[in-house]
Amino acid sequence: MPAIAFTDALPLTFQGSDRIPNISLKSVGKPAFDDRQVRILTAMYAGHPLEPAVASGLELRREVAQTMEQMSEEMRNASRDALSIKGFELEAERMARLMRDTYRIGFVDVGGWDTHVNEGAAQGALASNLTGLGRGLAAFAQSLGPEWRNTVVVVLSEFGRTFRENGNRGTDHGHGSVYWVMGGGVSGGRIAGEQQALERANLFQDRDYPVLNDYRALLGDLFRSMWGLSPAQCARVFPQTTPVRLSLV
Repeated sequence: MPAIAFTDALPLTFQGSDRIPNISLKSVGKPAFDDRQVRILTAMYAGHPLEPAVASGLELRREVAQTMEQMSEEMRNASRDALSIKGFELEAERMARLMRDTYRIGFVDVGGWDTHVNEGAAQGALASNLTGLGRGLAAFAQSLGPEWRNTVVVVLSEFGRTFRENGNRGTDHGHGSVYWVMGGGVSGGRIAGEQQALERANLFQDRDYPVLNDYRALLGDLFRSMWGLSPAQCARVFPQTTPVRLSLV
């Protein structure tokens, strides 16, 4: 299952013995490394045991960067100099084309959620971020076409936000959050997992959402259902975690 990370650095979850490329879509139109950097890196590892791996990695990054630039050029030609799609919406369309044609597992990191000040409600920074994320996911699904029915997308955060507002009309780093699971074959349209009524008595430290569902148990169940992983294989991916069957796929 060829994988790719649309990030500046290879995420920890993709680190290992497999050959996995990473490329930031923010740098589309720029080479992954310029000729001078390639010469320096090649010379640095000349005669070293890692020389073949470095050469292979540089070639892989060049190939991915070339593919992304070709896609960007096609989009510019098709737009007839009209305003281009910006932000995550544009990235999502490019991602989908690579995922549809070449790669089967992808990772992308979307920032801008540190809403400590003037977060807003139905309007404001958070609402704008959620709108952009939603549009990007819609563009991703649309660009995949028929392949969407074979696709599962999980949106999760490394931490949540507090329920209570701070003194700057924002929210601080919190514990509990929400995970989105979507795809053409997902049994959706519902809230899955353990839930609690939002009452003061149920807040963590009187200001925060409690953690009720472990993201590792969620992902473990998805991986088990999608790829037929055995309990031992799930335990190897997520040690000391038992997948919770949510029947999402």
